[in-house]
Amino acid sequence: MGATAMISYFWVEADTQKEQIITNTAHKGCKRAGKNPTDFGLTGVDGKESPKNSQDRWGFGCELAMVAWQKDDGVKRLLQLILLHTAWEVGSGQLHYSVLEESQHGTFVGRIAQDLGLEVSELVPRMFRMVSKGQEEHFQVNVQNGILFVNSRIDREELCAENMDCAIHLEVIVDKPLRVFHVEVEIKDINDNAPVFSLHEQILAVAESRVAGSRFLLAGASDADTAANALITYKLSPNDYFSLDSGSEENRSKSPVLVLKAPLDREKDPLHRLLLTATDGGKPQLSGTVQLVINVVDANDNPPVFNQSVYRVKLLENAASGTLVIKLNATDLDEGNNKEISYAFSDHISPNFRKIFSINSNTGDLIVNGNVDYEDINVFDLQIVAEDKGNLPLSGHCQVVIEVLDVNDNAPEVSVSSLSVPVPEDSPPGTVVALISVSDRDSGANGKINCSLWPPKFPFKLTSAFKNYYSLVLSVPLDREQVAEYGLIVKVQDQGDPPLSASSSLVVPISDVNDNTPTFAQPFYTIFVKENNPPGAHIFTVSASDPDVAENALVSYWLDEKQWPLSSYISVHSESGKLYALQPLDYEEVKLLEFQVRAKDAGLPSLCGNVTIQVFVLDANDNAPAVSGPAEDTLNLVKVPVAAGHVLGKIHALDADSGYNAWLRYELYDATSSPWRVGLYSGEISTTRTLEETEGINIQSLLVVVKDHGKPVLSTTATFSVSLVASTQTIHSDARLSRMGGSAKPLADTANLYLIIAICSVSSLFLLVILVYVALRCQSQTKEEMMYGPGTATLVCANEVGSWSYSNRHSHILAGVSGEPGAKSDLMVFSPNIPVLSESGKELVPNAAGQVSCMEPL
Repeated sequence: MGATAMISYFWVEADTQKEQIITNTAHKGCKRAGKNPTDFGLTGVDGKESPKNSQDRWGFGCELAMVAWQKDDGVKRLLQLILLHTAWEVGSGQLHYSVLEESQHGTFVGRIAQDLGLEVSELVPRMFRMVSKGQEEHFQVNVQNGILFVNSRIDREELCAENMDCAIHLEVIVDKPLRVFHVEVEIKDINDNAPVFSLHEQILAVAESRVAGSRFLLAGASDADTAANALITYKLSPNDYFSLDSGSEENRSKSPVLVLKAPLDREKDPLHRLLLTATDGGKPQLSGTVQLVINVVDANDNPPVFNQSVYRVKLLENAASGTLVIKLNATDLDEGNNKEISYAFSDHISPNFRKIFSINSNTGDLIVNGNVDYEDINVFDLQIVAEDKGNLPLSGHCQVVIEVLDVNDNAPEVSVSSLSVPVPEDSPPGTVVALISVSDRDSGANGKINCSLWPPKFPFKLTSAFKNYYSLVLSVPLDREQVAEYGLIVKVQDQGDPPLSASSSLVVPISDVNDNTPTFAQPFYTIFVKENNPPGAHIFTVSASDPDVAENALVSYWLDEKQWPLSSYISVHSESGKLYALQPLDYEEVKLLEFQVRAKDAGLPSLCGNVTIQVFVLDANDNAPAVSGPAEDTLNLVKVPVAAGHVLGKIHALDADSGYNAWLRYELYDATSSPWRVGLYSGEISTTRTLEETEGINIQSLLVVVKDHGKPVLSTTATFSVSLVASTQTIHSDARLSRMGGSAKPLADTANLYLIIAICSVSSLFLLVILVYVALRCQSQTKEEMMYGPGTATLVCANEVGSWSYSNRHSHILAGVSGEPGAKSDLMVFSPNIPVLSESGKELVPNAAGQVSCMEPL
């Protein structure tokens, strides 16, 4: 038998006395596939009841089958047939139940959840539902225990008429994941209809000349039940002249035949009254009766006779009206009117059959009169009566069986039973999108359907679930950003000749999933902003794009301040991406702001992108030159005579600006007829001519104007004091440095003692000032570091005479970009006094790397 065997059990419910069948499957032994045999008092094949509380109840059932198998060869063959039938049903992929018609509401049918392998607790979450195709809901499922029960009265005769097989097809659908099960409930017939005769009384005229063995067709009874319940047997009340002949079991007519046992004598018995009883084969048996009134008459004693008792004809469905089905012919041995025959349908022929067929009473031609539809009735059983025209007409009868042949006259039908849309774009291949059912009322090749999907290049495919059901599933991953919606056409075509087809359209929208990060057009942006901007000034706008939709594409912006607190300098609007300078930027304090702007969408989970922003602050001429150093506070002693070009000293001035704005030039306030001059860019004061002792001994104050090259030009003044001393004497003088025109006090030379003391004091103070000046100058030439990210950058610049100075004594660069140590250790070079010029004379702007190099003027 192989690894799988099917075992059928039978049990009886005590209250309804209705038979049910449960099929169990054994795979590599005995395993449970159906209901629990102990739930309904299960009995094995040998009739022994299985223990209800046994832990090995399934093993017990298998032992019963094996014992029955070994004991009796007949039982062995029976089990083989049952196993074969049950294995076929399991292979068909559907559940099969049976229930008796006229069952009361609530009658148990089966544990459908258990048989389908579903847990009772998951029926409601998975939206368990049952659909009955084209019929009222005769059954329902209790989702609390998973039991299928009768919901409404079932009349098999109303539901299936005279069809032998009567079943209700159910579709059970569950979600998460979507699955469909096919359930067939067979409606078993019960004997609830008694045989009924069409007439209460049948009158027959029998000629006395009829010989023994003469046969007379009676109108039979009809029973709306089927199978054994509709198998009618007739019984005639006891008499000496007549008996019944119902024919053989194979070709038994629906109407009984009255057989004459002995010749009649009209003079003795002109009238016979008999009771004909029709009894069906149901349990309990039901019966009906009709009174037979037989008049014995003289005359026509030969009935018409057909050459066949049964005619079998094949007819194509949809045959045109007027099509000849068969030409019947009966003969009568009588003469004259007794030989003329007329043909007609038997009285018990259904009125519907009379609408489809008609018979010519004179010729016996049976012709098509209405619509012959194979899908409605595929076999017609007609009783034809041939009657002569004698004074006492005699009749003969025959049976015409018409088998209707199917033609391909029904196009396939396609419908979408369940559609799960929209489909998330991250759905994996194999996800069920829709359940499609197809059907064709034709049979054979005309009813076989081929199903296809168009266009074939779309990421979907059809898979056959089971007979006439297809699942629309994903074949490849989806991307909503490429295609947001698919229009599909499901085409079906039968295998008839010519083939018929149908189609159904469905739209499958794709729902968005947050799978795209907001992206900026560039990885970084460089911005140049002039210092002294107004607070809240809009300096730039960043924009990130996200190909997703709805909240997945809603982008918000914010600053990444993990490394540097930039909130006091820059802010970004969370919706528009506009960058604002919160306070005026000062080039002398901050030259570069470097930070990251992050863009985040509103999806779940949210995705982020970032861009680096470099804001370079451009210098404006907002700082006047400042004089520094000891030159202003020192009286410069000059021993005469001195030669022309002798350098007396130097004016030191610094400008906090840079470039052109920090490029300084020096001028004497009043240079007319003066023996002095100042270096235009060096600030060194020297003689224009030779000074002799005849010039006299005096103290002179020179007013030097220091200007930058910015627009507008800013300037300051410095006073340089010079004392001319003869080589043969020592002169003491006080000098002081003052801004904006300071002057020196005259020296008192009336007392030599005071003069000597003053000269010593001034000399000591001069030496102290010289030492301080040298110390400050050495300190000013050291390298000054500035913050730039995790590394440092040094400001270095050289003037035209080779001495080093600074364009800005306090300069900083704020950076908010994280990086490895040393990643931003660029050399930052600025010119304090000489602007950086291009060939056209315009001031150069620092490059994107933040590097500006100083150039000496031409």
